[in-house]
Amino acid sequence: MQWIAPSEKDAANDTLEKRLWAAADQLRANSGLTSQQYSQPVLGLIFLRFAEVRFTARRAVLEKAGTSGRRASRIDDPTAYHAEGVIYLSAKARFAALLNLPEGADVGKSVNDAMADIEKQNPQLAGVLPRTYQVFTSTLLKELLKKVSEIPASLAYDAFGRVYEYFLGEFAMTEGQQGGEFYTPSSIVRLLVEILEPYHGRILDPACGSGGMFVQSARFVAEHKTAQTPSPAASRHPLPVGEGRGEGLAAKYSGDPGRELSIAGQEKVAATVNLCRMNLAVHGLEGDIRQAITYYEDLHQACAPCSAPSTRPVGRPSPSGRRAGDEGHEANRHHGRFDFVLANPPFNVDAVDKERLAAEVGPGRRYPFGLPRTDNANYLWIQLFYSALSAKGRAGFVMANSAADARSSEQEIRKQLIQVSAVDVMVAVGPNMFYTVTLPCTLWFFDKGKSGRARPPGAPPSDTVLFIDARHIYRQIDRAHRDWTPAQIGFLGNIVRLYRGEELDFTLGGDEAKAKLQEVFCRATAPVAKSGKTTAGGAPALQIPAYRDIPGLCRAATLAEIEGQGWSLNPGRYVGVAPGEEVSDEDFKEQLEAQNEELETLNAQARELEKTIAKNVTTILES
Repeated sequence: MQWIAPSEKDAANDTLEKRLWAAADQLRANSGLTSQQYSQPVLGLIFLRFAEVRFTARRAVLEKAGTSGRRASRIDDPTAYHAEGVIYLSAKARFAALLNLPEGADVGKSVNDAMADIEKQNPQLAGVLPRTYQVFTSTLLKELLKKVSEIPASLAYDAFGRVYEYFLGEFAMTEGQQGGEFYTPSSIVRLLVEILEPYHGRILDPACGSGGMFVQSARFVAEHKTAQTPSPAASRHPLPVGEGRGEGLAAKYSGDPGRELSIAGQEKVAATVNLCRMNLAVHGLEGDIRQAITYYEDLHQACAPCSAPSTRPVGRPSPSGRRAGDEGHEANRHHGRFDFVLANPPFNVDAVDKERLAAEVGPGRRYPFGLPRTDNANYLWIQLFYSALSAKGRAGFVMANSAADARSSEQEIRKQLIQVSAVDVMVAVGPNMFYTVTLPCTLWFFDKGKSGRARPPGAPPSDTVLFIDARHIYRQIDRAHRDWTPAQIGFLGNIVRLYRGEELDFTLGGDEAKAKLQEVFCRATAPVAKSGKTTAGGAPALQIPAYRDIPGLCRAATLAEIEGQGWSLNPGRYVGVAPGEEVSDEDFKEQLEAQNEELETLNAQARELEKTIAKNVTTILES
């Protein structure tokens, strides 16, 4: 299926973040500094501007309390700010003080001192903030401070976060391959989150980069707040208190990411750990982010089972409910600590020291299905994601296309993952979606609890895998880059909800995603479930389609079909081409490679059979 959304209008260049970036980048171009030298200090100034806005609002509340109550004023007590998740700023560390430094002042030293003082007053930020401002001239820093001060104090906290994210993305683009190590494009992350539905629980990213997975998960929680207007479905299906800091009944669901999500991450580069912790702080979040090489170190004890079974809700509650039910396979009897795992790990890493991993191999350990014989870490990452999940945990991650078809020992690991019903959804992504590589990739989704979930009539059984081909769904940003629109993400996410038998959700994508879903799934040949409801204007409400396979878009394949394809998880092998659509060069190449691979396998089997026949004939003749 092809759906190419119109490019952004030129008017979008007038958005706040784009104007700020254009000004900041022009200053860098005239400074002689590299993007790497420039990026973290600029992000630090955005962080400081945000911190001051929150500090000022909290200070006003404390001043009012101090004048109306009997207690002594607490306006200069750091703990009074920390209690509300606000960063305390002493007088010399406030953005306004730096902006108004007198002529001739050493601005770089003053900003460095401000950052050091912030870390001193707020221990959770120790070692996080940049202190390299003296590489800037005072004139350049003054100009930067003025530009960052243009971010209005009235801006919503989430809008501050979007400015920070925008700058992260632009720096990633200018830094090329190194930028890809810390940043995953937001539309990719939003689709991962949309399919995982992390309403509440423990969330892990073992290759967390700058923390985009956490930020988008938090945004999902905030966008699905039901505390003000709990839905009838929500009130019927409680969200039990369990992992994280959940709020109990769905009717009282807080919609506060800080209370619903418990965040943990690992990252091997110290500077990137700091970027992540700053990113979380800008979004008003806290998390346990640690520096580690994840292959060798499990600092969060992700593979260690929780003391109590997971009770977190998986996705939007549906009448079918969920059960554990995934016992019965030796490697699947042990479960990890996390309800959600999201990641974009480095692809095709070699030279991992497998001798250091030997003690972590086997059922109930980090690598439950064994080590791949090839010098490639893709299936090390895949097993780490699987072993970290709780009994009903879900994972979503980005992976190299080659992993879906890899042969030999990697094929055996993939076979075991499929046989324990861990693999839920596979999404093929087209080229140019990343800033640093043009190659396509695949999004993998695990669901450890899927085999125990009763599905409503008409939904595919739980022992299938949903394959989606999204390679021809995109928006062309510029000649070299693509992304997905909110409507496209909402459309893809709701295909998965149809497949799972869950309630549809158009929080992301709205009417455009709804219209596309009806156009594709509600044709004359498709069964349709009528909601029986009307809109406020009296018009019929959404006609809820049932899931069906759509050639060129999606297919729910049985385990027997997957086994027949050599345990391949390549969506292109199952989805096919829509009637009337031509096979693209990319699709033709993929199909030819698959057929050639199958031919080579058959030829090898034929040669072995020839040897067996010849041996048997020789034995008969000699007897």
